[in-house]
Amino acid sequence: MAEELVKVRQEKLQRLRERGIDPYPYRFERTHLAAEIKGRFGKLPPASRSGEEARVAGRIFSIRRMGRITFADLRDASGRIQLFLSRPVLGDEAYELFRELDLGDIIGAWGEVITTKTGELSLEVRGFEILAKALRPLPEKWHGLRDPEKRYRYRELDLLTNEKAHRVILDRSRIIRTMRGFLEERGFIEVETPILQPIPGGAAARPFVTHHNALDRDLYLRIAPELYLKRLLVAGYEKVYELGKNFRNEGISTQHNPEFTALEAYEAYADYHDAMELAEEMLCRCVEDLHGKLRIEYQGKEVDLSRPWRKVTLYELISDEFGLDPEAPLPELLSEMGRRGIEYPEHLARGPKGKVLEHLLELLEERLIGPTFVMDYPLDISPLAKRKRGNPELVERFELFIAGFEVANAFSELNDPEEQRERFLMQERLRAAGDEEAHRIDETFLRALEHGMPPAAGIGFGVDRIVMILTDSPSIREVIAFPLVGERR
Repeated sequence: MAEELVKVRQEKLQRLRERGIDPYPYRFERTHLAAEIKGRFGKLPPASRSGEEARVAGRIFSIRRMGRITFADLRDASGRIQLFLSRPVLGDEAYELFRELDLGDIIGAWGEVITTKTGELSLEVRGFEILAKALRPLPEKWHGLRDPEKRYRYRELDLLTNEKAHRVILDRSRIIRTMRGFLEERGFIEVETPILQPIPGGAAARPFVTHHNALDRDLYLRIAPELYLKRLLVAGYEKVYELGKNFRNEGISTQHNPEFTALEAYEAYADYHDAMELAEEMLCRCVEDLHGKLRIEYQGKEVDLSRPWRKVTLYELISDEFGLDPEAPLPELLSEMGRRGIEYPEHLARGPKGKVLEHLLELLEERLIGPTFVMDYPLDISPLAKRKRGNPELVERFELFIAGFEVANAFSELNDPEEQRERFLMQERLRAAGDEEAHRIDETFLRALEHGMPPAAGIGFGVDRIVMILTDSPSIREVIAFPLVGERR
């Protein structure tokens, strides 16, 4: 059936060309968007004329043919405007041509702004031009795609016909613009670091591997920009940030996409307490800018982002929620978890203990609805963070949770090159024992540290997850314009 409809439209395309009409012209002079017309003439009384002309362009979403008059809905990036066409005004030839158009065709039209007898603001069309003939019909009678896989595979159609999906992408742009503006106000400069890296560093993750033919060497899509941004601190740039893509060779879920957007910011002469302040202020700015308030709803749960936000140590959280002693030796901790029926992957029994505590935190994430800073992590799972003042077995690190999602990770950054080397060597031992996500030694980064990096705070935000929360989207695929999908079957 679909191919028959395509054939009919192809025949119409051929007839247009036979009549000397170019169905794909180069440009169209537009004077107004639909929203501009509504903003300027929205109070025009029923059955009135504005006396002013406008030229609009967009896609036809509905046509209502009624003999000598026709109504059509035209949509552009700003919204919808009704077109009113009559045979006496348009003329027989142009009127019949319009009646041959299909839903989905893109046209330009010009005429006087009027209101109908029912008060509908309209453009009385005095002429029009076909700007792009659509050879395929809009999905399911222009009400949008229903099947989730088709929605993501043919994403342009989903965004075109699904108003909520369309709105989410606009809101995403607004949130990112707010983030950038916030950081720029505070003196941060935006920088770019390599996507192709000789050593994947800055996070614990499995990388994607590619090959550079001219150099005849393997390179990796970056898992994080952290080590390069710290080298810019060494170079004397005291406040830097990067907003861009990271890539991790991991599974796909409602919270994970192998290609995702992160914002990382680094500030010299600051620590993780300063990073907490930055996170609170920036995210509150984003929420207020989008919603005009700090209480929002995510998937039926109220999320109150009013400051100050909750702060709790990782050890306190595990002790309070599970009744476990996080300071107990690993065998005792695992034994107690077994007695309490807390399941864990078998490989965690090999250690380090920090991995077990990290697993316990993962079991708790969905309970952390209000914004919560979980602070002070074990050193053995945080190789890039400074030791905690007063407790050298921990580091000054926090993760921020909102609506049950981890949305940020931050450190007081380790800037002692000798200790950083020892931490990397610890990670190499874990890698040798089978941990594919362990950090690798980066000699270029260590050499940079040896020239001196100022004390600094660094924080990374998961932009996609933040957009999920602020737009009440249940899946990360809803907030990415073109999420990764499996092979077509």
